[in-house]
Amino acid sequence: MRRVLLAAALVAALATPVSAHRGHAGLTVIEIDPASGSVSVVHRFSAHDVEPALVSIAPEAQPSLDDPRAVAELETHLRQRFRLDIDGAAIPVTHAATDLAGDNIRVEFAGETSDHSIAAVTVDLDFFPGVHDDQEQQVNVRINGVTRTVVFRPGSAAQTVTFAG
Repeated sequence: MRRVLLAAALVAALATPVSAHRGHAGLTVIEIDPASGSVSVVHRFSAHDVEPALVSIAPEAQPSLDDPRAVAELETHLRQRFRLDIDGAAIPVTHAATDLAGDNIRVEFAGETSDHSIAAVTVDLDFFPGVHDDQEQQVNVRINGVTRTVVFRPGSAAQTVTFAG
């Protein structure tokens, strides 16, 4: 009996590090400067969360961030599956930069608005559908030093945050 308990304890101890990373998450920061009209959108992820998604979003590339084709498809995926409206007007964004540093991925997009008194910002995104059923994307929207936060999960609808106009 003692050997069975010891074996069970050993298995549990070995399994703990494997199960330590249970969630899949990312962070999007949207910064809007009403005075200049600049809109910055930065998506951050862990490489170990993104690389499994490359199989479906970049099927012609290696499922690795070492493959420039996979990175280009990731950038396209993020642009196409992200929507931003400011006071009801769609804000198109274009790719500005990608930084791959170890396990950290940072993909930046830029856009513009002519709205100087922003009351509502609507965000809709659906990254990596069907890959991680527990994927969470926190989105921080920042205007003039005020930040509003929403969280997206698979199947989430668009969400609107409001600011004093």
